[in-house]
Amino acid sequence: MTTAKSKKSDANFEETLWDTANKLRGSVESSEYKHVVLSLIFLKFISDKFEDKRQALIDGNMGDFVEQVEFYMQDNVFYLPEEARWSYIQKNMKQDDIAVKIDTALHTVEKNNPSLKGALPENYFSRLGLVTSKLASLIDTINNIDTAASECDMTEEDLVGRVYEYFLGKFAASEGKGGGEFYTPKSVVALIAEMIEPFKGKIYDPCCGSGGMFVQSLKFIDSHKGNRKNIAIYGQEYTNTTYKLAKMNLAVRGISGNLGEVAGDTFFKDQHEDLKADYIMANPPFNQKQWRGDKELLDDHRWDGFDVPPTGNANYAWIMHMISKLSENGTAGFVLANGSMSSNTSGEGAIRQKIIEKDLVDCMIALPGQLFYTTQIPVCLWFITKNKKEDTERGYRNRQGETLFIDAREMGTMVSRVHKELTTEDIAEIARTYHAWRNTPGHSALEAEPLEPYEDKAGYSKAATLDDIKANDFVLTPGRYVGAAEIEDDGIPFEVKMKELSQTLYSQMEQAETLDKAIRQNLEVLGYGK
Repeated sequence: MTTAKSKKSDANFEETLWDTANKLRGSVESSEYKHVVLSLIFLKFISDKFEDKRQALIDGNMGDFVEQVEFYMQDNVFYLPEEARWSYIQKNMKQDDIAVKIDTALHTVEKNNPSLKGALPENYFSRLGLVTSKLASLIDTINNIDTAASECDMTEEDLVGRVYEYFLGKFAASEGKGGGEFYTPKSVVALIAEMIEPFKGKIYDPCCGSGGMFVQSLKFIDSHKGNRKNIAIYGQEYTNTTYKLAKMNLAVRGISGNLGEVAGDTFFKDQHEDLKADYIMANPPFNQKQWRGDKELLDDHRWDGFDVPPTGNANYAWIMHMISKLSENGTAGFVLANGSMSSNTSGEGAIRQKIIEKDLVDCMIALPGQLFYTTQIPVCLWFITKNKKEDTERGYRNRQGETLFIDAREMGTMVSRVHKELTTEDIAEIARTYHAWRNTPGHSALEAEPLEPYEDKAGYSKAATLDDIKANDFVLTPGRYVGAAEIEDDGIPFEVKMKELSQTLYSQMEQAETLDKAIRQNLEVLGYGK
């Protein structure tokens, strides 16, 4: 069990690493130096794994095979020639050409390990012109990462993965508006995973950023004692540098996934055209403008049965893309701006109506504000399913013609002056509400404890029918359905409470009258009387 002392040292280690990385500010753009730090952490991690395996071969009287790639690949370890090893980088970290040596190491790693094709930066360190002393200081700090994690109950993948998670979050917070497109807040991703329970089958993210949805899916499986081998990962990312981050993020955790051959636009270069996913988890760009030209993608098969999405906002293009990717029993959970729930601009309302009439909307959640590092836009979660019929294998009841609405805007805890997170308890409560509504009564699915029967809760949740939604002009905002929360009776008789309130009001009125007189007198002294 991790002790309080080890937790404190872990935190200090992460903070120290962050402080060292921050020394690169000024010489490197904030949007760039995350790639410097994460590339070096990646190199350190795979080098430690390589050295451990190399020593194991020597200790096992197999020294003749230490340069044979196959003996490393069989244990999911990347083979590294000498010039690509961390020990070589550390030994030369004060040399003027250290940036060139790092670039060479990363190039060599990728060349020798086909699964890393397109994952690592090319000539990145050389182009940045980093100050040697600052780069050496960062290398020295990263060298202190103990990837063996001997002082706590984490595997190497967990430790380095946690460093990645910590840094991605810090980078997103530090870069400000527009800088966090690669990162979805961990609590939001965790909520989506707990809701849809991606336990077995194909998981897809059409705008995967740095791969956080995949990481959380695997964490979910591990926490529920599942088998990672039952999951296949597919994703795509538009930005080349973020695509590389995602490939490294998966690699340090030992996760294999198909992110396409290259970075690419999901709408114009779909690299998983024939995919039918069992689960989709995504955080598309909010209100993406000019995502296609006026005459482009007009006859795309993804809009079949709906309407062509407008050029000025890609929200509904993303929704229809994901619907087209779902298997016959597939479920999607994704983040969108709140406007998607009610907008009628450029035909969006008509598309939403068709989605609702096809009975695809399973659940809608209004989230609290301030969850995202880089935007104050209020957001919501959509949960789409292709099949609401009874599913005895998974323990789902027949939900045809029903949609659950949850208003979670009052949930969450402020963790800084401007940033809020959903707590573990918040996530569990929302997921339990959904599962109690979705599941056959008495069937707890993956819940640790039997679920209480679902009941509407004023101000929080409401199971609505298609007729209810139609009566609300096909608007999906939860506040329209859940109503106001019931006010608890405090036990004070009405007469007593009314007397107290009246006395307070009279007192405030007297104070206001006194203030009015003082203001008039001051105005008269200044020559502004009547």
